[in-house]
Amino acid sequence: MNVVRNVLTSVRLGALTLKSARTYAFKSDLKIKWVRPEKISCIKPEKSGDLEGMMHIDPSQPQLPFRGSKELETADETVKKLFSLEYAPRRKTTQVYGYEMKQLVKRHSFDTGSVEVQIARWTAIIRAYQELMEKFPRNKVMKVILKELIDRRKKKLKYLRRWDYKRFEWLLEALKIVYKPPPEHFHWITRKESLRKLTNNYCEDIKQRRLEDYKQMLQNEQPVFLQEKIRALEFIKNEQSECGVEVTVKDEEIEAVRKQLKELEEKRKNGEDYNN
Repeated sequence: MNVVRNVLTSVRLGALTLKSARTYAFKSDLKIKWVRPEKISCIKPEKSGDLEGMMHIDPSQPQLPFRGSKELETADETVKKLFSLEYAPRRKTTQVYGYEMKQLVKRHSFDTGSVEVQIARWTAIIRAYQELMEKFPRNKVMKVILKELIDRRKKKLKYLRRWDYKRFEWLLEALKIVYKPPPEHFHWITRKESLRKLTNNYCEDIKQRRLEDYKQMLQNEQPVFLQEKIRALEFIKNEQSECGVEVTVKDEEIEAVRKQLKELEEKRKNGEDYNN
């Protein structure tokens, strides 16, 4: 009795398994392939809007605090080399780059806190960090700092765009930046929706291709159709004349069809010569 009960239980479980088997994820015979688009990191120049990277800084020039120093100008070459950017940490080169960027956009010689100068300083740091992230992509701390700087710069650009659009455009052109505001409506890219669109495009292509083939077939049969039309019109005209009834087919109609046939043959002949 227990054996029979166990067998019936197994059969029921098997039936439930077959009923609940997944049947919707089947492989289609259509030659449609969807590849998920590659996600671009927010710290990449493509997303941040930087059109160029960090400019080349001459390593032989002195560090920023020692520029214009008379003692350094009269010093030995070895001392000049030690105080140059070549033997200084990388942040000193970034400081020089930031200084050069600020010189492009500052309003006057003592400008250190305007919106343009802040954006120029952040742009220099962003581009320096982006170059470092290419070498050290697993540096999480630098990635977070870089993302915060990009967001802060976008916020300042949004503020400047609202209050002074002409200066905003001039700043973008001077610093080689593209302003990319966040989208108004965010939409997830899903496999199901993308496959639907690809299927619709595939069906439209098939429809268009068949219509073009049908059009080509009709164009190939057009001379034969015109010849048959000429013979039919001539037959109708002759029959009406022999029966003594009013002739409804005029010579002008037959000549018009012949002219149409002649023009079609000439066009086809010219087209064949052009293809050859």
